[in-house]
Amino acid sequence: MLGYVCKYTPTEIFESMGVEMKRIEPEVTSFTQADMKMHPNICSFTKGVLEEALKGEYEGIILTTCCDSIRRLYDVLKTELPDKFIYILDIPRITKDAGIALYEKRIRNLIKAYEEFSGKKFEEKKLEAILESRKEDEQITLKEGEVKVGILGARANDNIAKILKKKGATVAFDLTCTGLNRKCLLEKDQLLTGYTRGLLTQFPCLRMEQAAGREELIRRYSDSVDGVIYHTVQFCDNYSYEYAWLKQNIQVPMLLLETDYTKQSYGQILTRIEAFLESLPVKSREGKIRQGGKDRMYVMGIDSGSTSTNAVIMDQDRNIIASSVIRTGAKSGESAQRVLMEVLEKAGCTREDISWIVSTGYGRVSIPFADENVTEISCHGKGAHYFNPRVRTILDIGGQDSKAIRLNEAGEVTDFAMNDKCAAGTGRFLEMIARTLEIDMDELGPTALQSTEEIEITSMCSVFAESEVISLIANNKEKPDIANGICRAIANKAYSLLKRVGLEAEFMMTGGVAKNPGVVRAVEDKIQNSLYICSEPEIVGATGAALYALTKAGMK
Repeated sequence: MLGYVCKYTPTEIFESMGVEMKRIEPEVTSFTQADMKMHPNICSFTKGVLEEALKGEYEGIILTTCCDSIRRLYDVLKTELPDKFIYILDIPRITKDAGIALYEKRIRNLIKAYEEFSGKKFEEKKLEAILESRKEDEQITLKEGEVKVGILGARANDNIAKILKKKGATVAFDLTCTGLNRKCLLEKDQLLTGYTRGLLTQFPCLRMEQAAGREELIRRYSDSVDGVIYHTVQFCDNYSYEYAWLKQNIQVPMLLLETDYTKQSYGQILTRIEAFLESLPVKSREGKIRQGGKDRMYVMGIDSGSTSTNAVIMDQDRNIIASSVIRTGAKSGESAQRVLMEVLEKAGCTREDISWIVSTGYGRVSIPFADENVTEISCHGKGAHYFNPRVRTILDIGGQDSKAIRLNEAGEVTDFAMNDKCAAGTGRFLEMIARTLEIDMDELGPTALQSTEEIEITSMCSVFAESEVISLIANNKEKPDIANGICRAIANKAYSLLKRVGLEAEFMMTGGVAKNPGVVRAVEDKIQNSLYICSEPEIVGATGAALYALTKAGMK
């Protein structure tokens, strides 16, 4: 079996020689070998391929010259696997006749090299039989009214398409490195030439010359879909420039989705895709919801976060009847059950009085009594609009992640950015700093307001920042000054996140960190604008979930 990574690989040639071809789709849990044998900032896809290759499953690996990371991978594989067939195909930048002739010559050299390695022989008749048995185009059938999503950018793993399908969306096109759309072009007496032409007539790679028409094709494809997911790989900078161009030149809603090809990233991918689909035009909902036994109807929203679990009960007139905020324990399902009982008691209701329950937050799928779940992105948007319809930009800093969300006049999410891969600048980060300063978490913000000297905290990594704070303490710096430096560092990180969605007034801050006056002041100074903060900023997501429950129940 031979592994390959690029759609320009002539897989049918090897299949005609009786070789099993497998596209390497890494989904690893760590990069232990890769981090020892390659630079740590090499793109995570490349490191994942190395981890897969070193398992010894493949007879050889065929790579292509798509980027410097893959070239480096070739060097490492040649060194680490000297007895394997390790080959790198140089893909031409031009796709016209000169490029086709050049690539055909290189493919012939590849065939010769594999024949010498394996002892097998290539026969054009066997290749022709395979090509004739395959359809030129695989048509996608789109159902009426179905959400259509296109995928662009760097190679995308199968999880993206699987999540879209699970959520009822159709992948209208996949124009990434792994989105095969080759045509098997047969030419009389020139079989290999026609085959090579078919390889190079696929949607052009980003490294192809401008004349290949990539930008025009993207415009044409994008006009036919409801939204586009633009995928990039961690530590790969090649596609960031194209994404910036697309933001300016196509009008379709886009989600920038970065993955690192680890199994652990699935939850992050899921949340982003769900929130993106929720932000697209909503179709009419069907189905009648049961109504409680009382004269009025009640619904509930429950936000299962990493630090707190929050619940809101709302009536049919959009009035908040009761709310509760409790500390999330070791199991989100148990915390949800506790907050359910507490908020029901506050509202004077029973479980049977609640017509519909919507859960949100990172633990939303672990709440068995919820009727459905919605992402925290959409719920924070709805909740913020409920508390202040003038809000256009939301900064949510929770226990383990931060989010920036942009709304339109109707309170619909038009863009969002998340930082959920690092605890820097979150509630957990502040808890750690408070312990280091030997003060209560609730005292950290008021302490920062007493600062008289500006101190710069240069690192936002939780571990490095703690070491920096310890050094400042050793240098006899005052606690208020250190606390203020931490708050300003968080504000700088929040500002970078907000800039990704656009700094449009009015601003609102939600989440538990919104109760920290030191952080609030620092963020306001940074954005040069005031922050709207409701009386209980931790229930904004739960309020949005309750509003979704009302929508589900047919209420406006």
